[in-house]
Amino acid sequence: MTETVSTAPPHVAPPHAPETDAPALATRPGRWIDNWNPENEVQWETEGRTIARRNLRWSIFAEFLGFVVWQLWSIVAVTLPAAGFDLGTGEIFWLISIPSLVGATLRFPYSFLVPKFGGRNWTIVSAALLLLPTIALAVCVSNPETPFGVLLAAAALAGFGGGNFASSMSNITYFYPQKEKGWALGLNAAGGNLGASVAQFVVPLVITIGAAATLNLPLAGWIWIPFILLAMFGAARYMDNLSNAKADFAGSAAALKEPHLWIMSVLYIGTFGSFIGFASVFPKLIADQFPEFSTIGVGGASIPLAFLGALVGSLARPYGGRLSDRFGGARITMVAFAAMGTITLAVLLTLPFASFWLFLGLFLLLFASAGIGNGSTYRMVPVVFAVRGGGTGDVSTQRKAAAALGLISAIGAYGGFLIPQALNLSFQATGGYAGAFLGFVVGYAVLLVLTYVVYVRSDRLRAHNI
Repeated sequence: MTETVSTAPPHVAPPHAPETDAPALATRPGRWIDNWNPENEVQWETEGRTIARRNLRWSIFAEFLGFVVWQLWSIVAVTLPAAGFDLGTGEIFWLISIPSLVGATLRFPYSFLVPKFGGRNWTIVSAALLLLPTIALAVCVSNPETPFGVLLAAAALAGFGGGNFASSMSNITYFYPQKEKGWALGLNAAGGNLGASVAQFVVPLVITIGAAATLNLPLAGWIWIPFILLAMFGAARYMDNLSNAKADFAGSAAALKEPHLWIMSVLYIGTFGSFIGFASVFPKLIADQFPEFSTIGVGGASIPLAFLGALVGSLARPYGGRLSDRFGGARITMVAFAAMGTITLAVLLTLPFASFWLFLGLFLLLFASAGIGNGSTYRMVPVVFAVRGGGTGDVSTQRKAAAALGLISAIGAYGGFLIPQALNLSFQATGGYAGAFLGFVVGYAVLLVLTYVVYVRSDRLRAHNI
């Protein structure tokens, strides 16, 4: 039976006055920082904020490249038939969705690696791993005779980019005080999410400029290698490791037993899973439904339109965190699900009109709603765990919340696999996507009710602005 939050008066320790005394920050070789405590106002205002912002900037850049790599096959797969590859619709959907499946799975170990190796150190390694899928893509798509199994393996390597999110977000949550986590995590996530949009805009341009009657598909991989090397250098030169970000496997095991971890994971499948799933499949949907609008030719290059979806969703995400800081994440999440269900229903009802601009407008609204829901759902996690931990905000609770953020991001990312596969099944069964869209509407309605019953209706959580 699913546990819900009690509505009895909370037994929460009274809030403590802000700390003003703490050991001074100390640095060690390897850019390790000791005595980090962002809740200490003196430390935060004198040194902490500057350090946190510097780490956030490079974290965003590295995560941005992770999302770029993660989404490369969402564009490349759609162009393969035009480049001479003999692939069916089902095979193309698998090339689009397998990076999400692998990336979601990698997020489980990635969420534990920042405490083990240090945020700076793991950012260097995780950025270096992005070289594998970019080189593999460039080599595999250079020959139309490449077997589908090899293409699928190369696409699976792109999952390394999806894994970066869990470690990046887990790292940044250590740097910021509770009152600023929503905005910081929102910026970090939005900067990463923008990678999906940039990839979907840049890759079609690059592979078509000067290509004449063919496509320069290998460039879809080669062009990102200099930026990956820059991310590795920037992380090594400017980021830091925090000694208090210790691995807490007992806390992680406890988090797995926490009912709210699983509830929040389901909600995150609905928000982030929808964003990354629709972002991955949007180029395919446009190519299938409105092929004449898939790209716009300008000066010998093809400018895509699918990138607009990921762009809108990415830009909306930090505002989900900011609105949650003010009004409560549960309320904003519930509004997001209501909007997503309504808009998806509108997409379903207007498909017979065959109006591209209506289709595009509705999908941009859907991406915006999912982006806001991403930020609000993610903002709920540390607050829920703080309340469950007694409201003290101690280090043990923060570590448990950090572990939960990584685990929830991993589970939620499976939505990036489920949505393309649901659309694939609908197409294989009926020759269209209406069945899948109807299922999405029902799913958003269920998640809206779940959010209300567990979090909005709860007096205890409402009192803490969850």
